Amino acid sequence: MRILIVFLSILLGSCGGAAQSPLVASEIVVTAPMPGSGMSAAYLNLKNNSRQTISISRVTSPQFASVQLHETTIEDGIARMRAVPELAIPAGKTVTLQRGGKHLMLMRPTGSAATVSLQFFDNDALVLSVETAIETSGKDKLDGR
Repeated sequence: MRILIVFLSILLGSCGGAAQSPLVASEIVVTAPMPGSGMSAAYLNLKNNSRQTISISRVTSPQFASVQLHETTIEDGIARMRAVPELAIPAGKTVTLQRGGKHLMLMRPTGSAATVSLQFFDNDALVLSVETAIETSGKDKLDGR
């Protein structure tokens, strides 16, 4: 079972009392870079617990020079990948980033690391920060620490 390792969030808007975090990540998998490619991918679920749409406009990681949201589509029987400028997560819904669909491309590693930190932004507001282990086996398995 894949699990969320660590998550910290900054609340969007005002929340009364002890409310749940507005954005929660789960089922996180970050693949190790393919030899010679300098690229990794990240797959996860993002659940919006708030009453408003959260629009992820930017994702960063100190372990990679660039992180981009991509989507794979099939056109004329050929898989094509394109950058997506924004990911909207409707209120109360979960968006899944997965192989063959929307996913994160992590490009140009800045060094070797066993863990990856990802910061998700809605415009300039940090809405979620996660840290997870890099998948080093060929399987979709993430062991919690």
